[in-house]
Formats: sequence, C-alpha cells, structure tokens
Amino acid sequence: MTKQKFFLFLTLLAGALAFNACKDNSDTDDITGFGDVEIELESRAGDASLVLGTEYTNAAGEKLTFTTFDYYVSNIVLVKADGTEYTVPKDESYFLVKHDDPDSKEIKLSNVPAGDYTGLRFLIGVDSAKSVSPIGERIGVLDPAGAASGMYWSWNAGYIFVKVEGTSPAAPLDPGSGEHIFQYHTGLFGGYDSPTLNNLKTVNLTVPDEAAKVRQGEEAPHFHLFVNALDMFTSPTNISIAANPFSHAGAYSKTVADNYADMFVIDHVHNH
Repeated sequence: MTKQKFFLFLTLLAGALAFNACKDNSDTDDITGFGDVEIELESRAGDASLVLGTEYTNAAGEKLTFTTFDYYVSNIVLVKADGTEYTVPKDESYFLVKHDDPDSKEIKLSNVPAGDYTGLRFLIGVDSAKSVSPIGERIGVLDPAGAASGMYWSWNAGYIFVKVEGTSPAAPLDPGSGEHIFQYHTGLFGGYDSPTLNNLKTVNLTVPDEAAKVRQGEEAPHFHLFVNALDMFTSPTNISIAANPFSHAGAYSKTVADNYADMFVIDHVHNH
C-alpha cells in the first residue's frame, strides 16, 4: 500500500469513527418528546394461561374452577432507569380488567415522556380520594350505574377491588344454582363515614432485563405482565376454600388482599 493510499485510508477511517460517535451521542443524548406505552395483563393459573371453567388445584390441595377474575388497576407510575418517575394523570389512570374481556387487558398510555423505563408502580383497587368523590366525577369504568355496576357495593358505597368467583367440591352447595361455589369480593379503602380496613395494595415491579424504550414517533414499547389468579390462595397465607368459601367486607378480606398483592409480575418487555 502506498503512503498516499494509507493516509487516505486513515482519513476515511477517522471520518467513519467520528460519524458513528456523533450518531451514538444523538441516540443517547437526544431522548426528547413523548411516546406511547402499552401494558398487557395476561391472566395465569400457575404456569398455564387461565381458562375459565378449567380445573386447577390451590395451595391447600383443593380442586377449583374460576368463573370470574376481575380487578381494578389505578394510579400508574412509570419509573425510569435513573430513578425519575412519570405519573400518569390521575383521571386517565383507572382501569377495570376483566378476564373475559380481552380488550380490557390491554392498557394504552399516551403522551409519556421519552426515556428508558425499568419499572412500574400501581394500585390494586380504587384510591380513597376517587372513591369518595362526587358521583358525577366517577365515569367510565368507575360509573356505579354503568361499567362498575358489578364491581360496586351500593350498600357500602365502595368499589370491589378484586372479584374472584368459581366452583369447588370443597365449597358449600348453593341451593339456587345447585353448584358448590366460592366468592371473594375484596374492597375497603379505609372508610368513608367511619374507619374500615384498608385493602388498597401498591404493586412495585421491575423489568427482568431490557428497559422499555419510549421514543417519539416510534412504536410503543410493551410491558407484558403475568397476573396469577392462584397466587390469591397462597403467600403469606394458604387459603382453604373449605374453611373460608366466602369473603366480602369482613375481617378475612385482609388475608385475601395480602395474598393477591403479589400476583403481578413483569414477564418481559417488547420494544419497537
């Protein structure tokens, strides 16, 4: 190789390195604007997908089938890799997830600041401030006369945070239906006119590997969560259907809520 060609080679190499350095800097330093985020909530029963009417076994060794698995998710916060947070505007942060409604299991968040997000935080349930707000401010999935009609105790002026129903040989016979049924309807936010239990649960989740990369003009990253219905029956307390086939607003609801507090996990993230 002649000296002239050698110096030309070095010049081209230096230019290429400089170009790549500029490109890398722009990719990492110019994360501005806003994008979208999607959160998918996949119902599970242990290691399998949850199928209503399919028989499973709980931690107490009892056979059971689920007929209902519904819950509220609210007050969503996205956590960046550097620890800073983005709080979804409160009035845009209430979601009623119903297992038999596939659309409800896909949460879409808009106008999220660009960045790399490594965690999620949210409530299971409806916070006390919204629960006691004027009825006219509770619309959409919070409307007791509409979408929330099956998730609201009119006698207790409160939302049911998690509703789990099903059948089990361990449950008592219901004369009306002829089925052996269990019911766990869990709510209570601390009380309106007088103190009650507070069964609101905060969930903190961290991505297992790659962060969710929100970029303006690009496809929304996708948090894929598993929500394990069988976790409600175990840890920290194994729940026996035979011993406690029903739970509503009584003292045992705290045991149920403590169990379902950890039924969420981020399985993976899809990026654009």
